[in-house]
Amino acid sequence: MQHKPKTTHTKLMTAAALFAFACFGAAQTATSHAADDQALCDHVEDELLFDQAVVSTHIDVSCQEGIVTLEGTVDNILAKERAERQAEAVRGVKSIVNLIVVQPRVARTDSEIQADIGTALLSDPATDSYQVDAAVDGGKVTLTGAADSWQEKQLAARVAKGVAGVTAVDNQIDVNYPDERTDAELKEEIEARLQHDVFLDGAPFVDVSVDDGHVSLTGEVGSALEKTRARTRAWVYGVENVDASGLDVEDWTGDDRERDTAHPMLSDSEIAEAVDDALLYDPRTNSFNVDVSVYNGSVTLRGTVDNLKAKRAAEQDARNTIGVYSVNNRIRVRSNGEPTDEEIRQRIENALLRNPYTESYEITVSVDNGTVDLFGTVDSYFEKAEADDVASNVRGAIFVDNNLVVSDESDSYIYDPYVDDYDPYDYEWYGYDPQYTFSTDSEIEEEINDELWWSPFVDSDQVSVTVENGTAILTGTVDTYYERQAAAENAIEGGAISVDNELKIE
Repeated sequence: MQHKPKTTHTKLMTAAALFAFACFGAAQTATSHAADDQALCDHVEDELLFDQAVVSTHIDVSCQEGIVTLEGTVDNILAKERAERQAEAVRGVKSIVNLIVVQPRVARTDSEIQADIGTALLSDPATDSYQVDAAVDGGKVTLTGAADSWQEKQLAARVAKGVAGVTAVDNQIDVNYPDERTDAELKEEIEARLQHDVFLDGAPFVDVSVDDGHVSLTGEVGSALEKTRARTRAWVYGVENVDASGLDVEDWTGDDRERDTAHPMLSDSEIAEAVDDALLYDPRTNSFNVDVSVYNGSVTLRGTVDNLKAKRAAEQDARNTIGVYSVNNRIRVRSNGEPTDEEIRQRIENALLRNPYTESYEITVSVDNGTVDLFGTVDSYFEKAEADDVASNVRGAIFVDNNLVVSDESDSYIYDPYVDDYDPYDYEWYGYDPQYTFSTDSEIEEEINDELWWSPFVDSDQVSVTVENGTAILTGTVDTYYERQAAAENAIEGGAISVDNELKIE
């Protein structure tokens, strides 16, 4: 009997050991990924649970290596898209697969939906001149016609989605640019718009290339929302399509991000130019002559518009610009007596009935010299905010006095600058804080720090949190107005009954 050489036996033992070690390492990696995905799913579910506009009890969340899949049902298409934006705004999410099905609460005929979309487009001050047609088949809407910009095309779709009963929108509106632009001009403008956007932190790791009007974005961003935001901002006049598939979502830490050095330092004149650009691309504001002045990062807006929504939108556009520390909105709303108070009242009532969030409520509307009063009861602060926004978007509405009573006051309205279509800080009534908590100060502090860590809007290492008798005290230095605001909202989400926001913007 022959024995194999000792060296061969040793090699086999070594190979076996290496194989076992590799298997152990792979198992540990798989376990780590599973744990990371579970934590990611938990936080996405928490964000959906906090959102008063999304009934998350019928939504299932699954995660695999940063890819989040949403399944289940909601009762309107705005809630479906909102759920996706909520998931995008969670740190660590790389992309979203949205399989949510829209099942409206109340059955409506296609002809009813079609008529309401036509009325909504004609009643909206920003879309009343659009040449857009809507066809409806089983709740699915197809939009055709022409628009002057990609932004106008998207706004028309947003108006259609705001009609109760709509389950999907196929947006086939053609964009017809009046002038041709060179690739070099497009590239320069896109790079400037990316650098000036407050959600993109200057977009230091995004590269732009343009070939015959076709834009490609490559590089790295810090969250799924930034990838979506970059693609949206790249749609400037003259662009044929935008491909953002080359943007990789990386889970940056505060040190990796180097946000302080990434932020472009803009002069007052550059800030004013960036705000002017934002107003030009916003279909809600571009038909009005708004004057922008800037002093040490503080923006003042002046001019005249014919609806309150346009005034609010202008302020939001300014706040979305890097380098802006505060906004003094001195824009006036004037209607010159047209439409009449009675016409304004009827249009607001009809708009509230069309809206999928407010259609089921009995809201009383009165109008006196353009000042709108809302009375009635709604379920949540979000629905109160939605009614406010609907009323503001009617031509002739100068001011909204929102007297709606919220039946469930246990939850405050947590504003998310990326998810929400409007900024409730403009509302007189916004700022409700719950008056009690069953958590200890240390528990609240831990929850707030957790919320800050998961947020893509805030560098958690720049914010110090202490809690005293349920009140969160935030100190430190942040880069933008929205980062300061987002940190305060995170504190409310973490369970604070009030927030003393001492964060400084530098």
